[in-house]
Amino acid sequence: MSEEIKNRVLIADDDEVLCDLLKDELKDDGFIVDVVFDGKDAIEKIGLSNYDLLLLDLEMQKVSGEDVLKYVLENKPMLQIIVLTGKIDIRTAVKCMKLGAYDFVTKPYDYDQLLVRMNQAIKHKELIVNNAVLRSKIERMEPGIIIGESEKIKSVLELGKRAAISDSNILVQGETGTGKELFAEYLHKNSNRSQKPFITINCASLPDQLIETELFGHEKGAFTDAKTGKQGLVEVANDGTLFLDEIGELSIAMQPKLLRFLEKGEFRRVGGVQNLKSNVRIIAATNRILEDEVELGNFRRDLLYRLNVITLTVPALSERLEDVPILANFFLQRKCSSKSPKRITGSAINTLMDYNFPGNIRELQHIIERAIIFSQDEDIKPEDLALPGTASQVDENFEYSMPNNILKIEELEKIHYRNILEKYSWNRVECSLALGVSQKTLYSKIKKYKLKRYAN
Repeated sequence: MSEEIKNRVLIADDDEVLCDLLKDELKDDGFIVDVVFDGKDAIEKIGLSNYDLLLLDLEMQKVSGEDVLKYVLENKPMLQIIVLTGKIDIRTAVKCMKLGAYDFVTKPYDYDQLLVRMNQAIKHKELIVNNAVLRSKIERMEPGIIIGESEKIKSVLELGKRAAISDSNILVQGETGTGKELFAEYLHKNSNRSQKPFITINCASLPDQLIETELFGHEKGAFTDAKTGKQGLVEVANDGTLFLDEIGELSIAMQPKLLRFLEKGEFRRVGGVQNLKSNVRIIAATNRILEDEVELGNFRRDLLYRLNVITLTVPALSERLEDVPILANFFLQRKCSSKSPKRITGSAINTLMDYNFPGNIRELQHIIERAIIFSQDEDIKPEDLALPGTASQVDENFEYSMPNNILKIEELEKIHYRNILEKYSWNRVECSLALGVSQKTLYSKIKKYKLKRYAN
């Protein structure tokens, strides 16, 4: 395993004696420390590197500490700043806070107190990053936990655990719905980067222009609505893991830009001229056979070689049917109300075991969700599963014989479609996959039920 990732600190102060002393003390406490003696040099260093914390003197030559604060606010908003100054009043302190400073310390400082505030600032940054990650995630199974007792899944998990401790790029292959993103989280949580961010981007859900600015960020004024600079996901994920889902859908125009980043760890923001660096571990996933895509001219061979230093294949659910009972009960426990518990009968489990699950684990999850709605008592029976190619549990007279306070089948379907659309923020690609229908069918259901996106 590689060394534990250390926090990076930049000291910007024109007092060279103080800087040398502080640098030595911080290095002894395990920090990586750089020092500059002017605001101009501080801005240059901040632009080219990813620091966790900036110790900043307000009064420096050429470019003041206040100008550095403004630069960080616009370009590196996650960088935490502690202002070091010999004289400060309340008005100055308030101004510094408005410009993004986390805290301020007057000189001469007590080193132990400064260290406490530094650690608090770093934890604050981690909280901001973690909140950004949480906002970007859709609901999924328990992060980093993969359920199953079959030999197939145990084997791939063991390979994954060994691969996780390296810093090599990993390509995760598998059919749609097998849980490739969950497996990527498993790799991250078993790596030495587990305490750092895990960031996901779906390469199939965004056009080229948005993927580029999402990945690499943009400078202020790079395009019409770019009123401030924005950090890309490669910067947010610094020292952590960047998961590129559906990498096989990445356009041929974007592939060279990703390749450059993989080769050198360098990138440029959209509209920028500086080469920036980020230390991220790349995990990519695809349900395509990329070697075939290379032969068809849809995927660069050199990019494939960069991505698949280690290749892991997540088995289809049809290859691990012995895990179906465990998974089915897991989804049942997650989706059932504690006030209305249900159980799956043995005959229903046998019916599931005889099914081939073309939609894999995602399909099983939605079969269970649907069965919870359709079952009329606490037992889920084979007919409640409504598997494709089997007779429905509802006879032709169902809606007429039901009590008036029970929803009709079409009303249930409308609710189900609305819930899925809201769950996946109306992303039709994700929704169609989750529902196991084509995008054309999804669109027709939206029209049929007159579904509209709720206003934010």
